[in-house]
Amino acid sequence: METRIRPIGEDSLAEAKAVLEGGGVVAFPTETVYGLGGDARRDDAVRAIYAVKGRPADNPLIVHVHKDYDLGRLVFDDRPYAAKLRERFLPGPLTMVYSSRGAVSGVVSCGLQTLAVRVPAHPGAQRFLRYTDMPVAAPSANVSKHVSPVTAEHVFADLNGRIPLILDGGACEGGIESTVCDVTGEIPVILREGLVSREQIAETVGDCGLYVPKAGEQVRSPGMKYKHYAPACKTYLFEADRTAEAAEKLRQLRAAGLRACVLCESAAAPCFPAGSVLDLGKTPAEMAANLYILLRRAETVADALVAVRPKEEDGIMAGVQNRLGKACAGE
Repeated sequence: METRIRPIGEDSLAEAKAVLEGGGVVAFPTETVYGLGGDARRDDAVRAIYAVKGRPADNPLIVHVHKDYDLGRLVFDDRPYAAKLRERFLPGPLTMVYSSRGAVSGVVSCGLQTLAVRVPAHPGAQRFLRYTDMPVAAPSANVSKHVSPVTAEHVFADLNGRIPLILDGGACEGGIESTVCDVTGEIPVILREGLVSREQIAETVGDCGLYVPKAGEQVRSPGMKYKHYAPACKTYLFEADRTAEAAEKLRQLRAAGLRACVLCESAAAPCFPAGSVLDLGKTPAEMAANLYILLRRAETVADALVAVRPKEEDGIMAGVQNRLGKACAGE
């Protein structure tokens, strides 16, 4: 199969719609990462998403719709606070988990009675979703467990020959995936941290919980169970107060003849030799936007990556810390 990268326009949107109507999948941009989309109403299309990614079958998907789509066609929306969250954050990087009406394929939610729905803010995503005018199931457009893609070229590197079309909307500005928030209970509960923080949600509706998965429990949101976001090189993760140990690890790796580099925030960069640092940036927004770009760069320039956690942990940095931890899980 030939994979083409095309700018978003009438011709490429018509092609994308034809692919989706035929049960196929295409990649499209959002403000967070690129998505791999298929018609959420079709079992065959949703299964094609899992097959293309090599995604575990018990890892649910998010359904994407345009901003004027009637949510009542897909979900039961009986929590008044959910309307407040939509008013403040949508379109935007907040996925909301509702009770499902069963209007989409059961494969999307892996048999759960809930449905995760997102309204992306990216203009290209809105054009695509409005043009197709269907609920589009979409995880990130990469090989499962690899670093999420934030450019069309990242998608091509992972999925060339597996999908027919990548809609190119430029680099994603947000850099990490959406926050996933369950709105079926008395208060909203975050299932996956992201670009909308727990503090922002609590400020909007008065309270917000954080879900802690239990061993053996069925996955309720993407990104909760498996190692994710991992570059194709050896990784080592150090806490923010262990820069001296990280520097020693870097020295050992280089002494062993390996190409090695360090991923850290700007404030920690002086702790490491010049030319060895992949600089995440100074602000939370910079670090979120740069994380996946630099993880992908690391696998092209190094055999081993020494990652140092940023000091800040609150707000959107909770999402950055989550992704960094999963990228370097177990090492």
